[in-house]
Amino acid sequence: MAYPKIKKPKLADVIEDRIETMILDGTLVLGEKLLPERELAKQFSVSRPSLREAIQRLECKGLLMRRQGGGTYVQMHLHEKLADPLFELLNSNPRSQYDLLEFRYALEGISAYFAALRGSSEDLSKIKDCFDAIESAQKNNVLELEIRQVIRFHISVIEASHNVVFLHLARGIKPLLEKNISDNIKQLYRFPEVANKIHHHRVQLLDAILSKRPLDAQNASAQHLIYIEKTRSLMLEEKGELGLLHLDKK
Repeated sequence: MAYPKIKKPKLADVIEDRIETMILDGTLVLGEKLLPERELAKQFSVSRPSLREAIQRLECKGLLMRRQGGGTYVQMHLHEKLADPLFELLNSNPRSQYDLLEFRYALEGISAYFAALRGSSEDLSKIKDCFDAIESAQKNNVLELEIRQVIRFHISVIEASHNVVFLHLARGIKPLLEKNISDNIKQLYRFPEVANKIHHHRVQLLDAILSKRPLDAQNASAQHLIYIEKTRSLMLEEKGELGLLHLDKK
């Protein structure tokens, strides 16, 4: 029996696949400028015509965009379908913030699990750097900077999970995550004992990830978000607002 010959893949196909993978795994971020053609061809060890063909295909797919005289960039609007006007509605609706906490419970919990399981030394170093930046902002009493560093910390944990679906989903809804984290901190940090408890949970999460304990990392993430949700609910009850929210949800 004669077996069909295995065709050698065309070089442009290989380059196209390589760049797509780099976009997918976050090596190339949205809006990032690619290296000049000559340098990129050298790094890939490929000919410039093959590279040019691959880039043209990726432009046709809408993954790359060329600016006249300004180089080639990863398309900024790849998350447009995730970031539509509905986000503004969700951002402005206080009820949706509790739904988002439940979503974060699922996404961040499983991301913490996989970050502890398969995060590289570089990933773990980045997570630790983000945590240190949080503590530095706290010591200098710069709340807005602390909020930004907390967001970076949680995104770095998701990146360390090495799950491209988690990563791009998180990036796609980043405005929602930013508002939720910002609102939580601004509301809860008015009470020092609550702020200390939240920081303690974050320490436990960091320790579990750095120590490569997946289940402990997932549990620490869960405890962190459950505590935030319960505390916010208690505050609303004290203000007499929780019943109104529940009535609105019916």
